[in-house]
Amino acid sequence: MIKKTNSSKPSFKRIFIQAALGIYHVFPMILGVLGLSALLLTFITPEQVKTVFTGKAWSDALFGTISGSIMMGNAMISYILGGELLKLGVSLFAVTAFLLSWVSLGWVQIPLETSFFGKKFVIYRNILSLLFTLLISILIVFTYEAVR
Repeated sequence: MIKKTNSSKPSFKRIFIQAALGIYHVFPMILGVLGLSALLLTFITPEQVKTVFTGKAWSDALFGTISGSIMMGNAMISYILGGELLKLGVSLFAVTAFLLSWVSLGWVQIPLETSFFGKKFVIYRNILSLLFTLLISILIVFTYEAVR
């Protein structure tokens, strides 16, 4: 009978040190992404965003997607921001596209994503997210208005 040893299994301490070093090397990029996002959100107010939207489905969805992808954020803030944009009179097309791209796209975070996932994957993910954000935002509004 051959007895198995645990010598091939890495220790918890070694795994923890590797994870900590990985975070240490990526931390400056994370700070840069957060800082750039905060600057964009500071200088571009919801009132300025409202002036871009005309109420036309495709143009509002396109501008909403572009502006949301530049100013990335998390889902919890998007609910509040979406409500405020609707109160300002921004069309549902624009708000839907903005919120979808706000959460799923992020041109600002491409360097960080590339370091984790590779350039090819990040390019494909962002292009597909862009196309599906436009499509889904239009479909959501048409479905909502058909049911209403």
